[in-house]
Amino acid sequence: MSDMSNTETNKLKPTFFRRVLGWGRQLALLILFSMVFSAGLDMWRGKDIPKEELPNISGISLKGESLDIAALSKDQAVLVYFWGTWCPVCNFVSPAVNVMATSYPVVTVAMNSGVDNKMVKYLKHKEYDFEVLNDTSNEIAREWSVQLTPTIMVFKDGELKHYTTGFTSLPGMWWRMLFT
Repeated sequence: MSDMSNTETNKLKPTFFRRVLGWGRQLALLILFSMVFSAGLDMWRGKDIPKEELPNISGISLKGESLDIAALSKDQAVLVYFWGTWCPVCNFVSPAVNVMATSYPVVTVAMNSGVDNKMVKYLKHKEYDFEVLNDTSNEIAREWSVQLTPTIMVFKDGELKHYTTGFTSLPGMWWRMLFT
Protein backbone atom coordinates (compact mmCIF):
# COMPACT_ATOMS: atom_id res chain seq x y z
CA MET A 1 0.00 0.00 0.00
CA SER A 2 1.11 3.49 -0.75
CA ASP A 3 1.68 6.11 1.91
CA MET A 4 0.26 8.82 -0.32
CA SER A 5 -3.40 9.74 -0.17
CA ASN A 6 -5.60 10.14 -3.22
CA THR A 7 -5.38 13.94 -2.90
CA GLU A 8 -1.59 13.86 -3.07
CA THR A 9 -1.66 11.47 -6.03
CA ASN A 10 -4.08 13.72 -7.92
CA LYS A 11 -1.76 16.71 -7.36
CA LEU A 12 1.07 14.82 -9.10
CA LYS A 13 -1.03 13.91 -12.17
CA PRO A 14 -1.00 16.53 -14.90
CA THR A 15 -4.40 18.05 -15.46
CA PHE A 16 -6.21 17.51 -18.71
CA PHE A 17 -5.63 21.16 -19.62
CA ARG A 18 -1.87 20.83 -19.11
CA ARG A 19 -1.73 17.70 -21.24
CA VAL A 20 -3.63 19.41 -24.06
CA LEU A 21 -1.35 22.43 -23.75
CA GLY A 22 1.69 20.13 -24.00
CA TRP A 23 0.26 18.42 -27.09
CA GLY A 24 -0.47 21.84 -28.60
CA ARG A 25 3.13 22.96 -28.08
CA GLN A 26 4.43 19.76 -29.67
CA LEU A 27 2.07 20.21 -32.63
CA ALA A 28 3.13 23.86 -33.05
CA LEU A 29 6.80 22.84 -33.03
CA LEU A 30 6.12 20.09 -35.56
CA ILE A 31 4.32 22.54 -37.85
CA LEU A 32 7.11 25.11 -37.50
CA PHE A 33 9.78 22.48 -38.21
CA SER A 34 7.80 21.24 -41.24
CA MET A 35 7.47 24.76 -42.63
CA VAL A 36 11.19 25.50 -42.23
CA PHE A 37 12.15 22.13 -43.73
CA SER A 38 9.72 22.59 -46.63
CA ALA A 39 11.01 26.10 -47.36
CA GLY A 40 14.61 24.86 -47.39
CA LEU A 41 13.71 21.96 -49.65
CA ASP A 42 11.86 24.31 -52.03
CA MET A 43 14.89 26.59 -52.23
CA TRP A 44 17.18 23.65 -53.01
CA ARG A 45 14.83 22.18 -55.62
CA GLY A 46 14.29 25.58 -57.23
CA LYS A 47 17.97 26.28 -57.83
CA ASP A 48 17.62 25.46 -61.56
CA ILE A 49 14.53 27.59 -62.11
CA PRO A 50 15.30 30.77 -64.10
CA LYS A 51 15.41 33.83 -61.82
CA GLU A 52 15.74 36.66 -64.33
CA GLU A 53 14.09 37.18 -67.69
CA LEU A 54 11.55 34.49 -66.97
CA PRO A 55 9.94 32.81 -69.95
CA ASN A 56 6.25 33.52 -70.18
CA ILE A 57 3.71 30.75 -69.81
CA SER A 58 1.01 31.28 -72.38
CA GLY A 59 -1.11 29.41 -74.88
CA ILE A 60 -4.59 28.23 -75.72
CA SER A 61 -6.19 26.05 -73.05
CA LEU A 62 -8.13 22.88 -73.76
CA LYS A 63 -11.27 24.97 -73.14
CA GLY A 64 -10.21 27.30 -75.98
CA GLU A 65 -9.21 30.18 -73.67
CA SER A 66 -6.18 32.32 -74.44
CA LEU A 67 -4.01 32.23 -71.30
CA ASP A 68 -1.06 34.45 -70.43
CA ILE A 69 0.32 34.14 -66.90
CA ALA A 70 2.03 37.55 -66.96
CA ALA A 71 -1.26 39.25 -67.85
CA LEU A 72 -3.38 37.13 -65.48
CA SER A 73 -1.08 37.82 -62.52
CA LYS A 74 -1.19 41.64 -62.85
CA ASP A 75 -4.07 42.08 -60.38
CA GLN A 76 -3.97 38.85 -58.41
CA ALA A 77 -1.89 35.81 -57.57
CA VAL A 78 -2.10 32.93 -60.06
CA LEU A 79 -1.31 29.32 -59.21
CA VAL A 80 0.47 27.41 -61.98
CA TYR A 81 0.54 23.62 -61.67
CA PHE A 82 2.85 21.40 -63.76
CA TRP A 83 1.56 17.83 -63.72
CA GLY A 84 1.02 14.70 -65.78
CA THR A 85 -1.67 12.06 -66.12
CA TRP A 86 1.12 9.50 -65.64
CA CYS A 87 2.30 11.04 -62.31
CA PRO A 88 1.19 9.03 -59.23
CA VAL A 89 1.69 11.93 -56.79
CA CYS A 90 -0.37 14.19 -59.05
CA ASN A 91 -3.34 11.89 -58.38
CA PHE A 92 -3.29 13.24 -54.82
CA VAL A 93 -2.44 16.87 -55.62
CA SER A 94 -4.78 17.44 -58.61
CA PRO A 95 -8.02 17.26 -56.56
CA ALA A 96 -6.64 19.99 -54.26
CA VAL A 97 -5.69 22.09 -57.29
CA ASN A 98 -9.25 21.61 -58.58
CA VAL A 99 -10.58 22.96 -55.27
CA MET A 100 -8.19 25.93 -55.49
CA ALA A 101 -9.53 26.67 -58.98
CA THR A 102 -12.96 27.40 -57.49
CA SER A 103 -11.55 30.38 -55.53
CA TYR A 104 -8.34 31.46 -57.28
CA PRO A 105 -7.01 31.76 -60.82
CA VAL A 106 -5.33 28.44 -61.65
CA VAL A 107 -3.57 27.43 -64.84
CA THR A 108 -2.18 23.94 -65.21
CA VAL A 109 0.42 22.61 -67.61
CA ALA A 110 -0.11 18.94 -68.47
CA MET A 111 3.32 17.55 -69.32
CA ASN A 112 3.59 14.79 -71.91
CA SER A 113 0.08 13.52 -71.16
CA GLY A 114 -1.25 12.82 -74.62
CA VAL A 115 -3.21 14.50 -77.36
CA ASP A 116 -5.91 17.07 -76.66
CA ASN A 117 -8.95 14.80 -77.06
CA LYS A 118 -7.40 12.22 -74.72
CA MET A 119 -6.76 14.97 -72.15
CA VAL A 120 -10.32 16.28 -72.42
CA LYS A 121 -11.66 12.77 -71.73
CA TYR A 122 -9.28 12.37 -68.79
CA LEU A 123 -10.33 15.71 -67.27
CA LYS A 124 -14.01 14.88 -67.69
CA HIS A 125 -13.54 11.43 -66.13
CA LYS A 126 -11.70 12.93 -63.11
CA GLU A 127 -14.19 15.85 -62.96
CA TYR A 128 -11.37 18.42 -63.05
CA ASP A 129 -12.48 21.89 -64.08
CA PHE A 130 -9.16 23.75 -64.05
CA GLU A 131 -7.61 25.39 -67.12
CA VAL A 132 -5.09 23.15 -68.89
CA LEU A 133 -2.31 24.02 -71.31
CA ASN A 134 -1.50 20.69 -72.93
CA ASP A 135 2.30 20.60 -73.17
CA THR A 136 2.54 17.48 -75.34
CA SER A 137 6.17 18.11 -76.28
CA ASN A 138 7.24 19.42 -72.84
CA GLU A 139 8.31 22.70 -74.44
CA ILE A 140 6.98 24.86 -71.57
CA ALA A 141 8.43 22.48 -68.97
CA ARG A 142 11.86 22.63 -70.63
CA GLU A 143 11.80 26.45 -70.77
CA TRP A 144 11.19 26.45 -67.02
CA SER A 145 13.58 23.57 -66.21
CA VAL A 146 10.69 21.65 -64.64
CA GLN A 147 11.89 18.11 -64.16
CA LEU A 148 9.70 16.94 -61.28
CA THR A 149 5.97 16.59 -61.06
CA PRO A 150 3.98 17.93 -59.47
CA THR A 151 5.47 21.40 -59.50
CA ILE A 152 3.52 24.37 -58.19
CA MET A 153 4.38 28.00 -58.82
CA VAL A 154 2.64 31.17 -57.69
CA PHE A 155 2.95 34.32 -59.81
CA LYS A 156 2.01 37.87 -58.87
CA ASP A 157 2.62 40.94 -61.04
CA GLY A 158 4.31 38.72 -63.62
CA GLU A 159 6.92 37.57 -61.08
CA LEU A 160 7.51 34.11 -59.68
CA LYS A 161 6.79 34.40 -55.94
CA HIS A 162 6.65 30.77 -54.75
CA TYR A 163 7.90 27.48 -56.13
CA THR A 164 7.55 23.96 -54.77
CA THR A 165 7.76 20.40 -56.09
CA GLY A 166 6.37 17.13 -54.88
CA PHE A 167 3.31 16.61 -52.76
CA THR A 168 1.65 19.84 -51.69
CA SER A 169 -1.45 19.95 -49.53
CA LEU A 170 -4.47 22.17 -50.01
CA PRO A 171 -3.50 24.26 -46.93
CA GLY A 172 0.02 24.57 -48.37
CA MET A 173 -1.38 25.97 -51.61
CA TRP A 174 -3.69 28.37 -49.77
CA TRP A 175 -0.75 29.50 -47.63
CA ARG A 176 1.31 30.32 -50.71
CA MET A 177 -1.57 32.15 -52.41
CA LEU A 178 -2.49 34.19 -49.33
CA PHE A 179 1.04 35.32 -48.54
CA THR A 180 1.94 36.49 -52.02
